Amino acid sequence: MKRDSKLSGVLHILLHMAELDEPVTSDDLSKIMDTNPVVVRRLMAGLREQQYVRSVKGHGGGWTLACELADVTLLDIYEAVGSPGLLAMGNRTEAPGCLVEQSVNAALGKTFDEAEQLLLRQLGEVTLASLSADCHQRLKAKGISLQAKPNRHGLQS
Repeated sequence: MKRDSKLSGVLHILLHMAELDEPVTSDDLSKIMDTNPVVVRRLMAGLREQQYVRSVKGHGGGWTLACELADVTLLDIYEAVGSPGLLAMGNRTEAPGCLVEQSVNAALGKTFDEAEQLLLRQLGEVTLASLSADCHQRLKAKGISLQAKPNRHGLQS
């Protein structure tokens, strides 16, 4: 089963955007995510609705951040992109007639719910600012500057 990487991709482009002093187009962001610009526009629309980003049309337009990184958590972004499924596992049948499978579903369902609640709590404890700081530390350790223009492989020097 393919994992949903929507949250990871959006966080990736938001951190790149935080380092840029100018709007960035959906086409440029799609190169960072290695996807189609239409996919980027759909993802960014949810962020725009929550006022985390803004867009300007036309020549010189594009996407910019509209929030303070310290004020936004990973949970905020997760919710803005539609709260994709957190776990790839699930019950074989949601409403089984078999009593054995009902027992299995009850045990797994409780465990899945607890795991999701823990994950959501932890997403709520991490801000975009803390992600950005971690990224800066990693880049500094490698001697790379985030001021370089982003591309789909990370950064150009």
